[in-house]
Amino acid sequence: MNAPDFGAIYERYAPDVLRFATFLTGSRTEAEDITSETFVRAWTSAGAIRVGTVKAYLFMIARNLHVDRQRELARRGPFAADPADPAPRHDTVFDRRDELARVLAALQTLPEIDRAALLMRADEGLAYEDIAAALGLTVTAARVKVHRARLRLAEIATRQEES
Repeated sequence: MNAPDFGAIYERYAPDVLRFATFLTGSRTEAEDITSETFVRAWTSAGAIRVGTVKAYLFMIARNLHVDRQRELARRGPFAADPADPAPRHDTVFDRRDELARVLAALQTLPEIDRAALLMRADEGLAYEDIAAALGLTVTAARVKVHRARLRLAEIATRQEES
């Protein structure tokens, strides 16, 4: 059996993993770190892929890395200040940067697992079966998580429009 071509896997899925990690974390710098580590872990993994697609497998790794980082931050306590990302951001070029900032902030208010499920479905178009496998949920629970996350974001948007 031929070994997978990790160069091709990286080229195909790195932008998706980076976007997913950016929405999960709210930080481009942290998302880049998670993306890199995701592909290192996929490359060095000795076990078989336990989810339906490579994309879902990579998202599962990225989410687990994010959860591990959050646990580590909670254990250490918050930093005094979050340093600004020195890289130029693409969203600053566009007129809709304020809307993007509001969406990212709203996403950060969701429970992590709900945010992950919603992003896998809405942004990446994964099937509920793949989402369930990646998050360790039943298919029904994955559907409920996505639905509740959408409702919560709609509530936040309504409140923002009213104020």
